Amino acid sequence: MEYPDPDGAGPVRGGRVVPVYALTGGRTRSGAGRDMPVETLVTVTSAGGRTNDLQLEYRTTVELAARPISIVEIGAALGVPVGVARVLVSDLVDAGHLAVHLPPQTVGGGGPAPQILERLLEGLRAR
Repeated sequence: MEYPDPDGAGPVRGGRVVPVYALTGGRTRSGAGRDMPVETLVTVTSAGGRTNDLQLEYRTTVELAARPISIVEIGAALGVPVGVARVLVSDLVDAGHLAVHLPPQTVGGGGPAPQILERLLEGLRAR
C-alpha cells in the first residue's frame, strides 16, 4: 500500500497517514478506569462480527482477537504503543465487540504469574 510522502519526495510504502494520537481522540488511558495489564487477553464476542462501520485499526483489532491475543501483541501488530492498544481495546469492549480476560495474579498481588509471562514471551517470539 502506498501513501503520499509529506516531504514530497514520492510515495511511502506502508506508512501511517493518521497520527497515532488521532486514533484515540488524544486519549492515553482506557475508558472506565480499566486496569488492563499488557498480558491481558482479549477475544471477540458474538457482536464482534459486525465491524463494517469501524475504523481500520478497530476492525483489525477485532480480527486479531478471533483467537485469544494479548494487548501487547495487538499493539505490535498494529504498530502502535501499548497505551494506544489499551484504548482501542477498551473502546471495543465498551461497544460489545471484545471480551477481556484478565490474567490471574500471583500470591500477594505482585503481578502476573511466571507461566503467563512465559506464554506471552513465546507468543511475541513467534511473530
